[in-house]
Amino acid sequence: MPQFSKWRTKNNEAGIEMSEKDGVRALHLGSSMVQSAMRLTAPNELELAYTRCMMGFLLFHPNPIHIVMIGLGGGSLAKFVHKRMPQAKTTVVEINPQVISTARSYFSLPNDNERLQVVMAEGSEYIARNPATADVLMIDGFDDGCQAGTLCSQDFYNRARESLNRNGVLVVNLLSRDKGRDEYMRRIEHSFNGHVAILMTEVRGNQIVFALKHSPGKLAWEELRRRAENLEIEFALPFSKFILGLRKYNPHGGGYLEI
Repeated sequence: MPQFSKWRTKNNEAGIEMSEKDGVRALHLGSSMVQSAMRLTAPNELELAYTRCMMGFLLFHPNPIHIVMIGLGGGSLAKFVHKRMPQAKTTVVEINPQVISTARSYFSLPNDNERLQVVMAEGSEYIARNPATADVLMIDGFDDGCQAGTLCSQDFYNRARESLNRNGVLVVNLLSRDKGRDEYMRRIEHSFNGHVAILMTEVRGNQIVFALKHSPGKLAWEELRRRAENLEIEFALPFSKFILGLRKYNPHGGGYLEI
C-alpha cells in the first residue's frame, strides 16, 4: 500500500500542514484542501491541474517580462516560471512569513535572485503601490477555503487593471463552488470592460479567469491554435486543450459564450 503521512511545521500558529502520498508532497493551509503540491522527483513541474491552466495566459501574452503573483503557497507557479521562462522576472507577494519559510524548506523554492523576489506584504496594498508594472498578474489567495476578502473587491480589481502594462493579463483562480463566484465575475467584467474569458479545470473545481487590460482584437482560432502548438512544445503543457475549454464571459446572458 502507498505510504501516507501528514505533519505540521514546527512552531506553527498558522494552520500550515503538509502531507505525502505516492511521491507527492502537498500543502494545506487551514483546511484539508490541497493548496499546493509537488512531485518529489520533479519539483519544478506543475502537479495540480489548476496551476497548469493558470499558465494559459501565455495564449494571450506569450512573452511577458514581469510576472506578479499574489499568494505563494508551495511556490509551484513561481518555480515553473523561474525554470522555464528565463526572460521573465517574477515577484511573489505573500502575507504569511510561515508560508514563505515552508515553501523554501519543504517545496524547493529558490532564494531570491535577480529574476525571483518574494515580498512579504498584503496583496491589495502591494498592487495599490505599484501601478503599471506587471505584464501578468496572477491571483491565488484564499482564506479558509474562500477568496481572501481584500483580493476580490471591486476596488481591488480596478487597481489590478491599473497595475498592468498596456497588454497585461490578470489571471485569477476561483473555486466554482464559492458562493461569491458570480459576484466576483461581475466585478472583474466591470473592471476589465468585458474582456474576460474563463477556463474550467474540471466540472466542479477551479475556474481560471483571464482578464485582458485591452481588447486583443479578433484573435482568430487558427492563430490561437498555432500559438498553442508552439507553446505545447516549449512548455509541455496541454495548450490545445485549454483552447477547447476556453469561454468568453457573458454577464448579460447569465452564462458563457465560446470565443
